[in-house]
Amino acid sequence: MTWCRTVMPLGATVAPSIVSGWYRRIKSMFYHAYNSYLENAYPYDELRPLTCDGQDTWGSFSLTLIDALDTLLILGNHSEFQRVATLLQDTVDFDTDVNASVFETNIRVVGGLLSAHLLSKQAGVDVEDGWPCSGPLLRLAEDAARKLLPAFHTPTGMPYGTVNLLRGVNPTETPVTCTAGVGTFILEFSTLSRLTGDPVFEDVARKALGALWKTRSDIGLVGNHIDVITSKWVAQDAGIGAGVDSYFEYLVKGAIMLQDKELMSMFHEFDKSIKNYTKFDDWYLWVQMHKGTVSMPVFQSLEAFWPGLQSMIGDIDSATRTFHNYYTVWRQFGGLPEFYSIPQGYTVDKREGYPLRPELIESAMYLYKATGDPTFLQLGQDAVESIEKISRVKCGFASVKDVRDHKLDNRMESFFLAETIKYLYLLFDPDNFLHNNGTTFELGGPRGDCVLGAGGYIFNTEAHPLDPAALHCCSQVQDERSELQDILLSFMGSTESIALKPGERRKAPVLSCPVQPFSARFAVLGQVLRDKT
Repeated sequence: MTWCRTVMPLGATVAPSIVSGWYRRIKSMFYHAYNSYLENAYPYDELRPLTCDGQDTWGSFSLTLIDALDTLLILGNHSEFQRVATLLQDTVDFDTDVNASVFETNIRVVGGLLSAHLLSKQAGVDVEDGWPCSGPLLRLAEDAARKLLPAFHTPTGMPYGTVNLLRGVNPTETPVTCTAGVGTFILEFSTLSRLTGDPVFEDVARKALGALWKTRSDIGLVGNHIDVITSKWVAQDAGIGAGVDSYFEYLVKGAIMLQDKELMSMFHEFDKSIKNYTKFDDWYLWVQMHKGTVSMPVFQSLEAFWPGLQSMIGDIDSATRTFHNYYTVWRQFGGLPEFYSIPQGYTVDKREGYPLRPELIESAMYLYKATGDPTFLQLGQDAVESIEKISRVKCGFASVKDVRDHKLDNRMESFFLAETIKYLYLLFDPDNFLHNNGTTFELGGPRGDCVLGAGGYIFNTEAHPLDPAALHCCSQVQDERSELQDILLSFMGSTESIALKPGERRKAPVLSCPVQPFSARFAVLGQVLRDKT
């Protein structure tokens, strides 16, 4: 079955009334799925839309509710955000004998709770004194992240893929982890460290990134799966898709959020090798990481995030050409199959499904923001129409088991509400507060002098937005406390104090001028896409 639509001519304009009609329709999609989850699946992790019941998939966290929380606010539903935020504080417990994915728990649970915490004031929550450096959702996110820390206790610092939330890493746990499972922590963990003042989270994330960087091949590529004990590559296919994708994403977004030149330098080195060895006619293939020879001439649906990432570093022309390649696949089937054979122009056997993934819509949103070209809105319209036509059932939206005949699967993953709907909505809602360019903001923080909510939000790989200004605000408070402690200790003339841990020696006082650094100005102005500042 072919799913074809007429593509809008390049440069065509779209009436505001038409755009608003689309985002109202997307909001209706959200509530059909969200209410179906609440009525049929809560407190399970996910909705099973064909049988109208629920199932636990990633750890029994009421995962869909956590993942959907910030989407509620983005759609303007403050009262439901407040209700769910309170409900999660009362019901979610991470002291459970459950084996959980370290990667998925981080991006969905830790990321979702951090985002909701940072957006709480925007949602009308009566935040506690000290916010955004304290708060119940932040403490819940910290609790979840601490349960993941035992996974990082390896000789290399690269984490195991699974951890038991109550008992730590199982002695029989496999040491083989995918690349993304090693390199997708710097956003959430550095946010935790900067907000709470505990450096352990950012330290382990950076150590893992450093260890992974050292394993790249002589031609500058990384494989798909690695042994976290020995640093030996187990799967040596190099590409930008499944098992690798968010590693590259977090190098760029981590560099932007933390103003870290080293992370951006790492990405640029990888980008050169990716273009040299994997790029063919604006497609990206899979190659052997040491030789650069093609191992899989396929396009994977998870690769569709790449044009959006390219737009963030200003590579708009290349991003647009690659996006149009991917868009042709969408129009062929009404969705992206998990694997698509580029030489054959068709699906790959046993990889014909489309689980309502967001990546191509995500790229459309970034490229539309970067260019204003309504061609990218057309993909959004196609996505709404095809998802509603193919996937909508009585109890929510069902994953597509086979894009060739549009048979359905009994699953609605939490990312449908966290990412797919969110990116669709933001694509058609240019006035949403997340698109703020710095013209509006609020003063907050422990002393009420931090500029927050002014734009420049960084989305984690589960589409949970993080405000970089909050990180600076809380880091500044922590630094000044340490500075004051050092000054007081210097007056006392002692190297030890009850203010320090037993045996801990004070550092020499380092005074800093309380001038707003570039990182704060960057966040305030929202210049995520700017390169020359």
